[in-house]
Amino acid sequence: MDTWKTTFNKQLDAAVKFHGHLCLGQVIGVRMGMLGLRSVGINDPYGKDRKKLIVFVEIARCATDAIMTVTGARVGRRSLKVIDNGKMAASFYNLETGLAVRVAPVPGIEDLSREMFPELDAKAAPMHAFKELSDDKLFTIRPVNILLKDEDMPGPPVRTVRCSVCGENVLDARDVEHGGQAFCKSCAQENAYYVLPPDYRNTSQEVICP
Repeated sequence: MDTWKTTFNKQLDAAVKFHGHLCLGQVIGVRMGMLGLRSVGINDPYGKDRKKLIVFVEIARCATDAIMTVTGARVGRRSLKVIDNGKMAASFYNLETGLAVRVAPVPGIEDLSREMFPELDAKAAPMHAFKELSDDKLFTIRPVNILLKDEDMPGPPVRTVRCSVCGENVLDARDVEHGGQAFCKSCAQENAYYVLPPDYRNTSQEVICP
């Protein structure tokens, strides 16, 4: 078995163990992760290159778990950024060299795989394609310029403020300023996924941002 295949199978086994089951997203994510690392010159993501890499994933689904296992990128280390655009794509950024690429499956590749392997069923054909075909047949890869602010970099928080409504700390410039006061995004009604009941607020002020 060739070296690439051995490495791929090892990475896939690790991804499946982490994710909990084998699925097409795991196979795609492993291939994307391996291609992304190679394209930006990251050879040892768990060792000497660990602090050189930032990965942006554009979908919060199965492939993201696989990309995590291949690259070692983690949300808690601020080396993994989940930008949920609902797109099967990821960008890989070498902080040391400034080189960055965006990797995505070729549009329509899953449908095409069913034509390429008609002897396989609709589920097995894409799985076989993403295991066996070359990178150039499966993925588009484009150089990109990464837009990264200081507050998005790994390392200690660059700023901490307290929300004027709920009283909780907000790190890394994620606060919203309104009327000379700082608010968390939830209390400012911006990108909120919950509403805090009035009895739990530390102020009676209602926040309405323009």
